[in-house]
Amino acid sequence: MINVTRSSLPPLEEYIDEIKGLWDSHWLTNMGDKHRELQNKLEQFLDIQNVVLYTNGHLALENIIAAMELPKGSEIITTPFTFVSTTHAIVRNGHIPVFCDINEADYTIDVDKIEELITDKTSAILPVHVYGNMCDVEVIEKIAEKHNLKVIYDAAHAFGVKYKGKSSACFGDASMYSFHATKVFNTIEGGAVCFRDNSFIQILNDLKNFGIRGAESCDYIGGNAKMSEFQAAMGICNLRHLEEEILKRKKVAASYDEQLGGIDGIKLNPVKKDVETNYAYYPVLFDGYKYMRDEIYDRLMKEDICARKYFFPLTSDFECYSDFQYAGGNKTPVAKHISDNILTLPIYADLSLDIVEKICNIIRT
Repeated sequence: MINVTRSSLPPLEEYIDEIKGLWDSHWLTNMGDKHRELQNKLEQFLDIQNVVLYTNGHLALENIIAAMELPKGSEIITTPFTFVSTTHAIVRNGHIPVFCDINEADYTIDVDKIEELITDKTSAILPVHVYGNMCDVEVIEKIAEKHNLKVIYDAAHAFGVKYKGKSSACFGDASMYSFHATKVFNTIEGGAVCFRDNSFIQILNDLKNFGIRGAESCDYIGGNAKMSEFQAAMGICNLRHLEEEILKRKKVAASYDEQLGGIDGIKLNPVKKDVETNYAYYPVLFDGYKYMRDEIYDRLMKEDICARKYFFPLTSDFECYSDFQYAGGNKTPVAKHISDNILTLPIYADLSLDIVEKICNIIRT
């Protein structure tokens, strides 16, 4: 089976060397040496003042929304074209997601439609960087400043991405990254929140460690979302190989581009001007092609090639939101159209170009 992605791993000997000290210290979690080392390295790599690590990206996003201390029941503008975690994080914090449509060019939030959704209940904007494409951060910043709104980026797809030479971590009030095994950079499971405002440091650490500040002190009602030392060690190793990982993915993407580019009814995902992408995914939109998206999906599956309908369905169309007043994709027609016709093809660093050719032949014939 050729999966849509495959986890990147460092050489086994490198990881063993990284973790062998744990057998001496017996310190496996609770922000140990590896945790602190990865945190410091990520702050340098991302060129951001503060990084707080988490056991996964979802809890990182939940916690940064909580740390903002937004008015309960407030509205947060986001998009339904995302992984369901984004919407869950808003709702689980007691807020109401207000779905904005996406643009047809890069599938990120349509900045021309944000302001019409702002009400006196709006407290924040939660845009989603998609497939390594970055949102229009400059326009979003202007809107947020005009209306005094917080901006929290779901940057799960944007680790290592830069805009005009600036790290994706440096925009908005905060950015959340996922370091899940399927991502360009992984810590097995994991995630992080990046931000400049030092006032978030204490509350984020409280939220992820039960609110405990001392042996006999619990000052905040927190949970448990700490990254383990084994996760951090994997991140330390994988960070060393990130540039190589992205370059290999770029070669795979270039092969797809060469074989699928210029075909009527197939829209590829070009890299935007001034963006250094990470080639996290390879989305293809089948719009007027001789085969429908689902037909392509089935043709590939018959050859044991697992593509992914990503993102499908829209988060607003999931059963758990069927009774919510904001459910349904009819108010976000572009997102609905993209969701119904997009397919992400397999891409990972060591994917054979022969397999890429086979995939393209299946699509074209």
